[in-house]
Amino acid sequence: MNATTKLVLLPGLDGTEILFGPLLRHLPSWIDPVVITYPASGINNYENLLPIIIREVTSLNNFVVLGWSFGGPLALMVAAQCPSQVSGVVLCGSFVTSPRPGLVPFRFAVRAPLIAVVRALRRTRLLIPGYASTEFRRAKAMTWKRVNSRTLASRSRAALSVDVRHQLRACRAKLMYLASTRDEVVSRNSLNEILAIAPQTQVAEVEGPHFALFTNPVKSVDCIVEFLRAKNLP
Repeated sequence: MNATTKLVLLPGLDGTEILFGPLLRHLPSWIDPVVITYPASGINNYENLLPIIIREVTSLNNFVVLGWSFGGPLALMVAAQCPSQVSGVVLCGSFVTSPRPGLVPFRFAVRAPLIAVVRALRRTRLLIPGYASTEFRRAKAMTWKRVNSRTLASRSRAALSVDVRHQLRACRAKLMYLASTRDEVVSRNSLNEILAIAPQTQVAEVEGPHFALFTNPVKSVDCIVEFLRAKNLP
């Protein structure tokens, strides 16, 4: 491809550019990434984050938007608000309604103290030999320093309450779902729900856990590039 493709990257629950690091290093030169980050404090629900993203992409004439996990609903919201600008949407390990339906009745209990306990458990798990690479441990440590438990709790409650099925149904941009083979966070039920609404969605798989964009960046880039080339995007 000769023309440059703008690829807007919306992060997951961490809201930072940190976990996109390996992916960014492997993108070909004709893909121009635009990484959006979320505020580290304040209200972090989808309604408050969307205007921030819209301001960042207003000047872009044509772009593809990738939403990772928590960022997936935001990608569909952006496509709904900017239909003439968005030529493609990539949903990576993401969802259009709560990825954990069983937790929806308890979403208001998701507060900073609970998130702090969960984070502590995850830190301990990362210390298990062979569980994670040194690079991944460092990246997670950086996100934990940047984003506090209160902010993560706000985003978690938003994810448990989200419903962007209407935006998906109305989406006229080309769609791809990038699934991790061992996703322990977002189940295949979320993908099945998306396919039931938008059966034209192209599905690609990357070996790895929920963070496969980080742990398997080469394959992830291959899938993204194939999607962009096959669909002649933008």
